[in-house]
Amino acid sequence: MKTILFDLDGTLLRMDEDAFIKAYFGTMAKKMTGYGYDPENLVSVIWEGLKAMISNDGSMTNEEKFWEVFLYHYPEKDRDKEEEIFLDYYLHDFDQVSAVAASYEGVRDLITSLKKKGHRVVLATNPVFPAPATRKRIAWAGLSPEDFELYTTYENSSSCKPNLLYYEEVLKKLNEVPENCVMVGNDVEEDMIARELGMDVFLLTEHLLNRKGKDISVYPNGDFEALKEYLENRP
Repeated sequence: MKTILFDLDGTLLRMDEDAFIKAYFGTMAKKMTGYGYDPENLVSVIWEGLKAMISNDGSMTNEEKFWEVFLYHYPEKDRDKEEEIFLDYYLHDFDQVSAVAASYEGVRDLITSLKKKGHRVVLATNPVFPAPATRKRIAWAGLSPEDFELYTTYENSSSCKPNLLYYEEVLKKLNEVPENCVMVGNDVEEDMIARELGMDVFLLTEHLLNRKGKDISVYPNGDFEALKEYLENRP
């Protein structure tokens, strides 16, 4: 049986990246202004933390990398207290962002069908969010964390896409080999790079991200219906 790795945003969850970023930072800034943060500066620091996680080399978790950057800019802050504030945002305010997202019809049936066939199903979302935020986005897709053998978050990962180290980390956690895996995603740069390790891939084109304008005909690709056909017709 195959191990199927799914991206989340733009793959299992319908989402326009630009609309998500605008809604996410808008609600975050509104929340944090009440705690004395300057919204523009805060957003800049979060972006810097994001870039640091994306370039993480495996020497520490993405969580530690983010807070290293955050506390460098806000040395007067107490991490435990700030984490509580961020957690409160993700638990009580983050759902507002779901207005720019939607679930795919049939996504739960697809996941259920794959698992009934004995496939291992993994959520290989870029681990730049804490677990509570990832669980929220899973729910927006009409799914639950229990649908996945593993879902990656900034707590349990020490690298990010498109670094191949990210995929190697996932494989190590699963005790799996790349030749037995299929990576499904909508981002040419971040998801299709898994092919370099020997994974099969499928590029979902409904919310396609192709920043470098690469030729996507080299990958199996199509809309969500084509994805279902591709996966359900595999051995």
